[in-house]
Amino acid sequence: MFRRREPVPFAFLAEADRFRSNIAPPPVERPSVGQTAGQWLLGLTIVAALVGSLVVGMPALSSDHSSTGPQSQASQGR
Repeated sequence: MFRRREPVPFAFLAEADRFRSNIAPPPVERPSVGQTAGQWLLGLTIVAALVGSLVVGMPALSSDHSSTGPQSQASQGR
């Protein structure tokens, strides 16, 4: 098997951690008023959908199943 005889210098890796660029990144653009309003509207729609699904699903989640209500004919026949 081929082996390398001279050691591989890893000094360039240590220098890479300390490297600082003199080029500044571009400034972050602030979202416009329309984009902010759209984000709020989307969040409000999601929250309203979750609350609505909880309100609609509450009767199915309740454990109070009273037998005083009307029963179907199939359940009375047996």
